[in-house]
Amino acid sequence: MSAPAQVFEHPVQLLHLLVSPEHAYFGRPRDGAADVPTHDLDEVEVVAGKGLRGDRFFGKAAHMDAAVTFLAIEAWEAVAAELGLPAVPDPLLARRNLVVRGAELDPLRGHEFELVTAAGAVRFRGGRPANPCAWMDRVVAPGAHRALRGRGGLRCTPLGDGRLARGPAVLRSPVPLEPARAGEAVLRRTPLP
Repeated sequence: MSAPAQVFEHPVQLLHLLVSPEHAYFGRPRDGAADVPTHDLDEVEVVAGKGLRGDRFFGKAAHMDAAVTFLAIEAWEAVAAELGLPAVPDPLLARRNLVVRGAELDPLRGHEFELVTAAGAVRFRGGRPANPCAWMDRVVAPGAHRALRGRGGLRCTPLGDGRLARGPAVLRSPVPLEPARAGEAVLRRTPLP
């Protein structure tokens, strides 16, 4: 009988839960962003394999392996500092679903992990990076697209149904995470297996 896998528990803050029924960034940035409703909720419903109920990616075949996106607020803060911005821009401009503090995201690629909040727990599989788009230069500041490379977040597949709530949370991971590295850019030349 094999030993149970080790689980690392990381205290995090779930700061924002973004649900938007439509895309805002279409075409070229010079064409302007669409004015679409964006909801920063206190609680969201997660459906296995489909994403966040009410979100633009919910149940879309092209996004099944990337239905929920995570962003570390530390990455956003690092970009603001790198660009010399007077304040940290609204992290919702990145259009990532779950904005967290205290979680280094890149080591979660290829792994199953669980996010536990006051409303419940949901398991995810970390997938590919959520690369930034050229829109960031327009909606954040010139140079933001480049500064966000390697810091754009993580696309994930929800593996279970449940609810998540804004506030204190625990991220249970099979790999150790270093919160101090959450804002660092991680650029890979080869994909993970």
